[in-house]
Parts: sequence; C-alpha cells; structure tokens
Amino acid sequence: MSHLQVSQQTQESSAETSKATQAEVQHPKAEQYRIARLSRDARFDGLFFVGVFSTGIYCRPICPAVPAKEANVRYFDDALSAAQAGLRPCLRCRPDSAPGSNPWLGKQTSLNRAMSLIDAGVLCGPQAIPMTGLAERLGISERYLRQLFHDSLGTSPKQYALYQQLMFAKQLLHQTKMPITQVAFAAGFNSVRRFNEIFRQQLQLTPSEIRKATGQPSLPVQGLTLKLAYRPPYDWQHLRSFFAQRAVPEMEWLDEHSYGRTFVLGAAKGYFCAFHSEQEACFNVTIHLAEADSLSQLKGIISHIRRILDLDADMLTIGDKLQALGKALPQMSPGLRLPGVWSPFEAACRAILGQQVSVTQAIKLLGQLVADYGETISLNEKTVRLFPTPAALVDASLDGLKMPGIRKEAIRALAAFVMANPEAEIDDWLQIKGIGPWTLDYVRLRGLSLPDVLLVGDLVVKQQLLSNLTHQQTSEQPSEQPLELAACDGEAVEEKDHKAAKKRAQTQYQALSQAVLRQVAPWGSYLTLQLWNQQ
Repeated sequence: MSHLQVSQQTQESSAETSKATQAEVQHPKAEQYRIARLSRDARFDGLFFVGVFSTGIYCRPICPAVPAKEANVRYFDDALSAAQAGLRPCLRCRPDSAPGSNPWLGKQTSLNRAMSLIDAGVLCGPQAIPMTGLAERLGISERYLRQLFHDSLGTSPKQYALYQQLMFAKQLLHQTKMPITQVAFAAGFNSVRRFNEIFRQQLQLTPSEIRKATGQPSLPVQGLTLKLAYRPPYDWQHLRSFFAQRAVPEMEWLDEHSYGRTFVLGAAKGYFCAFHSEQEACFNVTIHLAEADSLSQLKGIISHIRRILDLDADMLTIGDKLQALGKALPQMSPGLRLPGVWSPFEAACRAILGQQVSVTQAIKLLGQLVADYGETISLNEKTVRLFPTPAALVDASLDGLKMPGIRKEAIRALAAFVMANPEAEIDDWLQIKGIGPWTLDYVRLRGLSLPDVLLVGDLVVKQQLLSNLTHQQTSEQPSEQPLELAACDGEAVEEKDHKAAKKRAQTQYQALSQAVLRQVAPWGSYLTLQLWNQQ
C-alpha cells in the first residue's frame, strides 16, 4: 500500500470519526435549528450558530450561502464555542455582526453582569481593570468567577473577553474604512503586532486578508457607520414614539426613521444617529467622536447604543412567556423594546424630575436642566448639548427649575454621592433623601435596561394590573383559591376601619404583583412596557 493510499484512508477515517462525534454531541434543539437555518429565519439570528465541518467555517442561520448537508452540520449556542471547535467565521454572513444573545439570563445573575461588563470593554484597552477588580465589582471571588465561565461557557473570562475583542475588530474591518492600526486600538489591543498575531491564531485569517476581501480602503476615521442587527419583530414606531415624547431639545433628535442623541463615556464625547432599516433588520448607526483618541471607548459606546435600542432581545422567548398570562394581557403587542437612556445617573435625574408631574412637564424640567448645566459641543457642523455630569450638578443652584426644593436637593445629593462613590451599586442610592424604590426601579428599567423590572409602584402599571388581573388565575395560586383584590374568603369589602382596608388592599396588591412577576420572570420589564402601552 502506497503512502498516498494510507493518507487517504486516514483522512476518510478521520472524517467518519468527526461526523460520529458531531452526531453524539448534537444540540438538543437541532431539529428546530435545522428548520430555522434552512428557512433563513431572521428571528433566530444570533441565538445559535451553524458549524459546517466539511468547509471548516461557522455561520449565522441567515447565511446567504447554499445550506450545507445536515450530516456536516453542528449547532452552537455562541460563536466562541464554534471557534473552540476549530471553525473559522464565515466571510459572507459575518457572525461578528449578529445580534447578541444571553441564554443564561435569569439563571446566573453574576455571569450576566460579568458578560455585560466584559462586552463593554472593562478587561481590555488602556483603562482595563484586572480580573480581581472585575470579581470585586461583581461581589464574588475570582475563583468563583472563573468557575462560572468554565461551567457555562467552557472557557475563561479572559478568553471570552479576547474573542469579543477579535469579533469587534472583525466587524470594524468589514464595515468601516478605519486603518488597521486604529481598528486594533479601538478593539482594545495595546499593540498592533499582538493584534495581528492573536487575530491569525484565533480566526485563521489576518486583518489584511479581511480588509482585502471587503475591498474597503484604509482611510482616517471621521464619522464611522456600522450596521447593528436585531432579531424581528421590532416595533420601531412604538420605540420612536416613546423617545419622541421624552426627547430633550439639542440632546436628542428624531425623524420618521431615525433616533440620535449625544453621549459621554469616560473621556469620550460625541453623538450618534441610528437609522432604522426594517428590510435588513438592522440600524445603520453613524458615530461622531469629538476627539480621535477616544477610539478606545468605541466598543463601550456601541454596547451602550445596542442597549438603548434593545437590539439583543429575543422577542420569541419573551412573547411566549408573556402569553402565559392569557386573557389577563388582552392586547399583547409583539416587538416592544426597552427604551434605554445613556446612563443610570441620567435615568435617576429623569425619575426625580418626573415625580408627581406629567411626562410633558418632566421633559420641560429636564430640558431646562440640560440647557442650564449641559456642556455644548460643535461637531461635524452640528451644535449639540451633553447631559450634565455629576460634577456640574453637585453645587448647582437649579434656580431655573420650577419644582420643590426637596427634589433639587435630591439631584444635588445624588450628584455628590455618584462623584464620591463612582463604583457603588444603585441600591446604595436608597440612602439619599428623595430617592425611593420606584426611582431605583426606573433606573434599573431604563438606565441599566435590566429585563426583569415590573414597576409595581407606577400608577399606570398598578391600574392596568388591577383592571386586567383582578380575579385572574395566576400559576402561583391553586385553582380553587384564585388571588383577588376585591374580597378574600367571602369577607365583605367594606370595612369600618378605612386605614385597615387600605393596608389590606395594598398587601393583596403586593401579593398579586409578585405572583405575576414570578410568572413572567425574567421578563418583567417587557410586561411593564405592555401595560404602559395599553393605557
């Protein structure tokens, strides 16, 4: 037998072994994913990736290439797992551009927070914090942090962070004209040589090869535009209306198809404009930075934009969970997204100014605050205002705001606390006079975009819960004992002691709202939006 024949037999044996191994470890949702990839269903984009072992690449389920044979395919929950299996990213569908996904949401709070911080770039770039610092911010040990990543992702936090850097760099190489040197620094690499070396090792390609494949010339960065994808359905008109009703002049602007606003992140200042493209299921986002050396913050800026527009939500899963309420939620609107604001500090200021006044009056106060204390910058022939920093408000008189002095003092006290404790958890804000549980929940909902915040203290939410859910069966209650607000065990509603009656009604409302929150967890924030939308 010749050496060539032995080599061919070895390759055939290896291929058969590889296919057998793929079959043994095939994904439990393989049939559902097979249907989704063959139909190129955009609702599954980013929820899984398709590994094609006959070609050695992995793709998004919407890849335009001819679908591979099922025998050659294996499904992965995330791009990193596909890369660890020895596959390289497809140059046609560009997995780096897929919407984000977090299958561990609601199961591992610490893991979710760690991934969010890493995605925002805390472990890379000139201002990177060490692993011990990340663990401290999460309130866990470094050993436990490593164990969380190993058990859930099969990798370390550092490896996860590195792969996110590479995918972000690949996205910039494909979609922008930034020079490769600027791409390296924007992705958080401190050395171009190191960037090229790791890029080739991990992705089996060089940055130059990707740039040649795209045909994009390397030009100095000014304003840069990226496509940020999402999974349909996406109710743009609802999100646009929500933003329009609360937009601050000169800080935010909208038209029929776009939303824009200013931002500050670290030393970076600028603004972005996001143009909706329903056909492509994406936003074309243009970012303008006041200073070119702010590129190291670019990854964090894009992470914030994705959060503000809620581009990574899995609306199929969320919709199925909310549908469990049945007739208690009679007008469920698919595709409602969480409308974020840039920072928790801004969200808190909005909440304080909105206490006991209409939305219209609250925005007038907010506009006055920005006009009086927000920095003005001129960029790309456009003059805009930034939201005031804590330093600008800590000693501000706030005389231009026609509201009670206690709310003015709350804003100043919040600014002072944030300056003194920049890494404090927002739960610590409760010690500030004028800030209560409702304000913190509003910050969680819009400033952090946490998915499981049911604003039970909100007047509209309370009215909707009472009107829609009174006498409705929840999964927490036995069928023979439904949870009701009007009566309990046949007792008359009217009581001589009105204080006792009020307290009793409040206790029952709290029990009802908590039962509902448990039923829709971890998507209480989306129920809040649905209830707001039904008023």
